Formats: sequence, C-alpha cells, structure tokens
Amino acid sequence: MTELAKEAGITVRTLRFYRERKLIPPPRREGRIAWYNEHHLARLRTIAGLLERGHNLGGIAQLLTAFESGRDVGELLGLDSGSLVAPFSEETPVRLTPEELADHFKDHVTVDNLAKSLDIGYLAVDGDEFVHISRRLLDASTDLVAEGVPLAAVLDAGRQVRAHADALAELFITVIRTHVLQDVLARAEAGGTPGPDELARIAGTIDKLRPLSKSIVDAELSMAMDRRIGTELSAWAGGTAAGDTDAGDPETD
Repeated sequence: MTELAKEAGITVRTLRFYRERKLIPPPRREGRIAWYNEHHLARLRTIAGLLERGHNLGGIAQLLTAFESGRDVGELLGLDSGSLVAPFSEETPVRLTPEELADHFKDHVTVDNLAKSLDIGYLAVDGDEFVHISRRLLDASTDLVAEGVPLAAVLDAGRQVRAHADALAELFITVIRTHVLQDVLARAEAGGTPGPDELARIAGTIDKLRPLSKSIVDAELSMAMDRRIGTELSAWAGGTAAGDTDAGDPETD
C-alpha cells in the first residue's frame, strides 16, 4: 500500500479513504499480503485527474461506477474497438479516458447513458479507456449538452436518426441495385461469378454512391429544417402577437 500511494503521489491515509469509499477495487490477497497492480495505479491517477478538473468525490464515484457498469454491458453486448469502423466509413474514432469523457458530459455520464451509448454503438470500452465511434458525433453531442439538451435526449434522438439513416441507405442501395447493377447481379444470381472488371465496376459504383447520397440527404434535410423552423417561428410569433393584443385590450364592464 505504501508503494502504491507513493507512485500515485498521495498519502497512505488518502489511499485508505479511497478504499473505504470504494473508489478503487480491493487488492488481490494472499494470506495477509495485499497485492496492487497497474489497474489500481491507473484508477488513482484518474481520480487525481478528475479532482484537478473540479469534480467532487461523489461525482467521481458515480462516474467510476458507470465506467465499470459500461465495461460489463459492453462485454454482454459483444462490443469491442475492433468493430467500430465500417469499411467505407469516413468517421474518426476518438479514445477517451474516463476523466476526458467527464469533461465532455459532466454529470450526464451515468450508468443508463453509458448503457445507451454502448447499445447504439457510439461507445465501446477498451481497457481503461472509452472509444467513441465518431469525432463528429462526439463534438455534436457535446455541443448539444452544452446548450442544455440532456445527454439522454441526445442519445434517444441519435437512435431515431440511426433508424432513419438505415432506411435511407437501403433506399439508395435499392436504387443502385435496381437501375445500375441489375445485369451484374442477375448473372450472379444465375450462378455466374463476376469477373475482375465487373467487381471493379460494382466497387466504383458503390464508391460514387456515398457522396451523391450525402449531397441529396444534406440538401433535403437543410430544406426540411428551413420549412420546420419557419413553421415554428410563425407559430411563436402568432402566439406572441395574440398575447400582446389581448394584454392591450381595454377592459369592459
């Protein structure tokens, strides 16, 4: 215990206090000897890093509990960092320590939110770190939470967006399959093996699909947002105007 405390830069009394608060897992015991390892040291450094960032011990305990629960859920779901990136994905995974995740989402890092993130596939646990599937999604989620949207609501919306995105992907793939690759696929279904030229054509066509589909979806979503925002602003303006008019009406007996 003395050596571990020295390595972590804390007193033995502080280490005992962390053990009593269950901020670190118990050591492996052989008789009266307690064995600590690198995992205990990493946990103590995580606690120190969170304290330096202004988190209190109660919040740290909840985060570490959520982290361990997230590891358990990740194992149950069969998630690991090797399954994060699809072959055609343009997204950049981000590795995060528990304290870095806390910097992004503060007290929104709960067991339920971690379980949701793992289930959706936004997060995986790798050793003593999290891996987020996408830098862009991480930044967008962080900004939404900073604007006051609960992380639970962000994740629920993300799940719905994922379902709509899958439906859009199926739509584009159906169009390409039906109108561009029908001859190649027909020969394949009849037992013919595509040659190198046909395989190259399929790969090239699918590669062209991504930017075209993204352009269409981006344009349609932008116009849909304009329409929706216009409708909402008109409703708010109408409600405000009506309220002002009512407030200004003279009273009658």
